[in-house]
Parts: sequence; C-alpha cells; structure tokens
Amino acid sequence: MVNLLSRFLLFSLSLHCYVACLAANTKNITTDQHALLAFKSLITSDPYDMLSNNWSTASSVCNWVGVTCDERHGRVQSLILQNMSLRGTVSPNLGNLSFLVILDLKNNSFGGQLPTELCRLRRLKILHISYNEFEGGIPAALGDLSQLEYLYLGVNNFSGFIPQSIGNLHQLKELEIDRNKMSGPIPQTILNMSSLEHINLAVNYFSGTPSSNIM
Repeated sequence: MVNLLSRFLLFSLSLHCYVACLAANTKNITTDQHALLAFKSLITSDPYDMLSNNWSTASSVCNWVGVTCDERHGRVQSLILQNMSLRGTVSPNLGNLSFLVILDLKNNSFGGQLPTELCRLRRLKILHISYNEFEGGIPAALGDLSQLEYLYLGVNNFSGFIPQSIGNLHQLKELEIDRNKMSGPIPQTILNMSSLEHINLAVNYFSGTPSSNIM
C-alpha cells in the first residue's frame, strides 16, 4: 500500500512538473510571437508580401519565413530577412527574443535609430544590418553583447562617435562600420578586442586611428 502511494505521489509530481514546464514553454514562445508581430507591425512596405502572407498566428512561429527555432528549447534562434526590400523601423520588442543568436536584416530599407533594447540579446553572435538606412548613434550598450562575433553596421547613416564600450566585445571576429557618417577619434578600446580578425571603418569622418596594426 505504501509502495503504491509512493508511486502515485511520484506520478503526480512528475505530471505537475510536466504541466508547469509545458506552460512555461508556451508562455516563452508566445513572448517570441508577440515580439515578431510587433516587428511586423512597424514594417511599412513589404513589396513581395513575404511577411504579410506568412507571419500569421494560424501557424507556428517556427514555420514563419526567415525564422528558425532552437530544437532544444523551441525558442526563436535566428531571424534572417536579408534582401527582401522591407521598409520601416525596427521594433524594440525584438529585444525580448532572449534566445536569438542571429539577427540578419541586410540589404533592406530599415531606418530610424537602432533600438537600445537589442542590446539585451545576450546570446547574440551575429548582428548584420548593413545596407539599410539606420541613423543616429551606435548604442553604447552594444558593448554588453559579450557573445557577439560578427558585427556589420556598414552602409547606413550612423553618426557620432564609436562608443568606447565596443572594446568589451572580446569575442568579436569581424567589425564593419564603413560608409556611414561616423566622426571623432577611433577608440583605443578597440585594441582590447584580441579575437578581431577583420575591421573596416572606411569612408567615414574619423580623426585618427588607434593603431596601424588593426587597419
């Protein structure tokens, strides 16, 4: 009788944990869905109807065009929407995609400022937003993305100084900020980036270089 009761209690506990985990996973993927729908809502032009015809609550977020989910956690792992002629601004809600590793919006017409909220994506390894119309400064909080390996900001309208915090990106292998409107001195903190293999800062208005060794 005691053995039977123990088994029942163990089963009940396991069932409770399963339901709790299922609810948590559902909540998390719902968070990802809300973030992506907020992103979609700020797109003002989608000439090929890539998102308007596909990004729907009628299907799983993991089946949406440009979206890949992590098999283990079932969370959005990459968002790749390059070369789609999309126009609009980037929603700060993308900063809620806490499992995102790749964000690639290359060669579209996204404008406005780069949301500081993206700097909450602590798992991010690739940020590719070249060939767009972003403007304003590069957020200093970008230096918080400690896992970042590839950062492409080239061919936009970014202005102001490169933040000193860029030197905190110790995993960074490639950095491109070419063909913008950046000015001021190139920060000495770039010398801290021991993993850096490639850097392109051409066609800006910088007032010097921290070292000829990085160019």
